[in-house]
Amino acid sequence: MSPEKHLLDWQTSQTIAETISPLLGQLYRHKGVEVLLFGKTLVNAATIDIIKTHRLARRYTGTALTPEQTLPLIKALSEMELSPCRIDIGQLAHEFWQGRDDEHGVKDFLHTSLLGAMNGETVTEPRDVVLYGFGRIGRLLTRLLVEKSGPGYPLRLRAVVVRGGKKGDLEKRASLLRRDSVHGQFNGSIVVDEERKAIIANGNYIQFIYANKPEDVDYTNYGINHALVVDNTGVWRDAEGLAQHLECKGAEKVLLTAPGKGDIKNVVFGVNDNVIQPEDTIVSAASCTTNAITPVLKAINDKFGVISGHIETVHSFTNDQNLIDNFHSGERRGRSASLNMVLTETGAAKAVAKALPELAGKLTGNAIRVPTPNVSMAIANLNLEQGTDKEALNAYLREMALTSELSAQIDYTESTEIVSTDLVGSRFAGVVDGAATIAQDSRCVLYIWYDNEFGYSCQVVHCMEQMMGVRYKTYPTK
Repeated sequence: MSPEKHLLDWQTSQTIAETISPLLGQLYRHKGVEVLLFGKTLVNAATIDIIKTHRLARRYTGTALTPEQTLPLIKALSEMELSPCRIDIGQLAHEFWQGRDDEHGVKDFLHTSLLGAMNGETVTEPRDVVLYGFGRIGRLLTRLLVEKSGPGYPLRLRAVVVRGGKKGDLEKRASLLRRDSVHGQFNGSIVVDEERKAIIANGNYIQFIYANKPEDVDYTNYGINHALVVDNTGVWRDAEGLAQHLECKGAEKVLLTAPGKGDIKNVVFGVNDNVIQPEDTIVSAASCTTNAITPVLKAINDKFGVISGHIETVHSFTNDQNLIDNFHSGERRGRSASLNMVLTETGAAKAVAKALPELAGKLTGNAIRVPTPNVSMAIANLNLEQGTDKEALNAYLREMALTSELSAQIDYTESTEIVSTDLVGSRFAGVVDGAATIAQDSRCVLYIWYDNEFGYSCQVVHCMEQMMGVRYKTYPTK
């Protein structure tokens, strides 16, 4: 291919992607239809991102997929009467173009593939959400909820509860939402209403409520009713402590963004989210590591059987560690997080059993905190009931990432050059590094990357949706 042809092809792709972008926006804002491409959302995606995402096709299917091939399907979608759902245009386009040379029959194909999404059902009435705490997870949840906001999405972020602050507190919190050293700039506009103690993010009015404890808050004073309170503080992890939120007027349910203690249901979305019942008022979204490893372990156990194993977590440092050496109640955590690898304990391996009871007592675990601000890795050393090899194991995990019921949780890469910063912003619970996979007979070692902040926050949002009765089918159906 000549240099001129390369440039022409790129410019053509840009033109088509620019045509696709407003159609994606209309589908989401007007109909509540979120378009994915092999599991990657295209909502609010820039032109270049649309082109880059199309290149994922070769990773999953072995064949190329271009914006020119998906455009006719997206145009047809925009003309259909669809109920709110998620549609993977990558999988549909791959199927449609098998044995076809033109777009003839695209409407009939989509009507057949999306029959279940054409009942015209509207979304449920808006449901109020309150974030209790505005740290790393709280701010990322804010970004995600603002990104999703629209007529087709019922969850509404109404308020954030933080401790009483000094003058300028709200502006500082807005700045932390606007600029993030790890995750980059907020995608949109943020306006501070100092007089009414609120932040307006992309048109979403978010009330800031200053309180030192849950009992100080009456949400109904702000027009908030039957709200889901998402506790991001980690101060209370048992039912008794979290129940304080339920005593507040206007609060109906509580979701904890940390492992729950006692009888609290610890949910890894995609694995055991079916345990969430309408009557449940307190639920835990478990930990970032538990969310990263459990879907992969379930996939492995379902096919090969897990006899035993050890999970070693190489985890980015967190705010509970000291920046420089100082007193800390935890062992080793008093040493400088920015200068040391710190060996510490993790309950993630044991916590897997709460979401996957069949692995109870089969796993051990440790963690090494390392001087990186975000993105971690879990190394799963497993003994299997059924032997396999690297090629077969990777092929299975690749298929799990593409077409299984766990495809929203598991991603897969075979890049030999990928490093931790490449995974910042990953929306998956865990990303299997196929290039690093080791398999010999009944033993295997799996390397699972995960954005312990953003990927986990995406899992939390899924749990929020489940608790508030907001469920969207994904098409094509698995």
